[in-house]
Amino acid sequence: MSIVIEIMLVVLLAVGSAFVLVGAFGLVRLSEFFKRLHGPTKASTLGVGCLLVASVSYHTFIGSDPQPRELLITAFLFITAPISAFMMAKAGLSLRMDDMPQLPGRAEDTHVPERPDHAPDERE
Repeated sequence: MSIVIEIMLVVLLAVGSAFVLVGAFGLVRLSEFFKRLHGPTKASTLGVGCLLVASVSYHTFIGSDPQPRELLITAFLFITAPISAFMMAKAGLSLRMDDMPQLPGRAEDTHVPERPDHAPDERE
């Protein structure tokens, strides 16, 4: 295998790993539902996609047969991940998840302002 192909594979693996790492941090550290939804869905599509493309490329360049399972996983990932993210966002909007209190995240994001025990009467 030539050095150019090896560098390309290393770049694909590094980019894919970086996207997966950023998506995992986004899932853990972000505080709102829609923010937590955004990070992992982008990471799964781009990160795992890069890792699978690197794997398919590696098997192709070393002379073994390309793995049809990896090609199918890549195709289904690129088709289903954006659709599932859209459906979760649509469900969150219909359940009014933006009105919910924030999920635990970073320490500075967990402070919820105090609300009065009762809402003011609008007739007054």
